[in-house]
Amino acid sequence: MGILDGKNILVTGVTMNTSIAYKVAEVAEQQGATVIVTAFGRALRLATKVVQKLDPVPQVIELDASNADELAALPGKLRELGFDHVDGVLHSIAFANPERALGGAFLKTGWDDVAVSLHTSTYSYVSLAMGVRELMSAGSSVVGLTFDASVSWPSYDWMGVAKAGLESANRYLARYLGPDQISSNLVAAGPIDSIAKTAIPGANSFNDIWTERAPLGWDAKDATPVANAVCALFSDLFTATTGEIIHVDGGLASTGA
Repeated sequence: MGILDGKNILVTGVTMNTSIAYKVAEVAEQQGATVIVTAFGRALRLATKVVQKLDPVPQVIELDASNADELAALPGKLRELGFDHVDGVLHSIAFANPERALGGAFLKTGWDDVAVSLHTSTYSYVSLAMGVRELMSAGSSVVGLTFDASVSWPSYDWMGVAKAGLESANRYLARYLGPDQISSNLVAAGPIDSIAKTAIPGANSFNDIWTERAPLGWDAKDATPVANAVCALFSDLFTATTGEIIHVDGGLASTGA
């Protein structure tokens, strides 16, 4: 018996089996959930291929979470596939132009690139939640992924700003969904060696920081601790927790210089 028995979980952002989203799908299934995966563009092909490693193999649908028409059509798509309710949604979606918005380009980044980053990485958290809102009910949970935005990080630049916005949006989403007993929380993960990380110039330096400072240590090749936390938030174990940022980073967020 798992902590997610009988629950339907929607997982966005699956690419390779190194992604946090993939590990969330895997752990959620191990805990008894029925999982459906969304992906977009080139990632759709990758996701469709990689989920074949899961047992059972989840259904994959195309979704651009920055497209209002596709979000409006999402509940209908899910119903057609037999999902009449959604108990948990993982938002694992982020983008900033690696050449113009990351890697030290902060002072030169134009508004068009900033707008894309904020829309994709911040606003889509709320719009995705509202896209499936009609299928959610008391006890449902929205969970997103962040990288501690309370401080600045080398090379992270406008993605850091977008994550700070995401952390604020999480608190407001919790405020407005709370009366319907729907929770909204974020997991602040340590660095994971995924496709998303390789897109950030100089991101490998994060591994050195965690090696030196994380009290519990940190394995950047294992997203399981992060996935475990996400699935716990999907479960009935955190029914009075919302608007929070849960750090799963080996304890680094608690340490000084």
